[in-house]
Amino acid sequence: MAIGERIHFFRLLRGMTQKYLGMAVGFPEKSADVRLAQYETGTRTPKSELTTALAQVLDVSPHALTVPDIDSYVGLMHTLFTLEDNYGLKISEMDGEVCLTVDVRKNKDAAQLHEMLCSWRQAAAMLEAGEISKEDYDKWRYHYPEFDTTQIWAKIPTQDSVNG
Repeated sequence: MAIGERIHFFRLLRGMTQKYLGMAVGFPEKSADVRLAQYETGTRTPKSELTTALAQVLDVSPHALTVPDIDSYVGLMHTLFTLEDNYGLKISEMDGEVCLTVDVRKNKDAAQLHEMLCSWRQAAAMLEAGEISKEDYDKWRYHYPEFDTTQIWAKIPTQDSVNG
């Protein structure tokens, strides 16, 4: 999903208009909605400073906006293939279902990815058990890794690379 689609997704999730979000990040009132529409449609790509400002107003991590472009099935598949190459992702079958696993023996990055996925599974299990609300679960996901209580994550772009 491209950055514009993520901006659109979170803007709607927060119940904001394009004009409101545009003005909140500093665009002039007359053009705020038009400017934001350009970013949402992909006509323009926000620079890192704007991405950071958008993330702040949308109450998400900048990383939640800058996910890899997986807006096509082929793009998604190649993202998964890259995860296989770099992080030991493996496709298999369990109980008649296709599943993805991580071969933690592949390398240090694979082991760290496994730990990160375990953290995600822990948060999802807490949601399923009613220990946390959907709102808390989404906050965990959309601010990752900030609210990851395990504090085990790898290869996260530094704030410098996110902020420019």
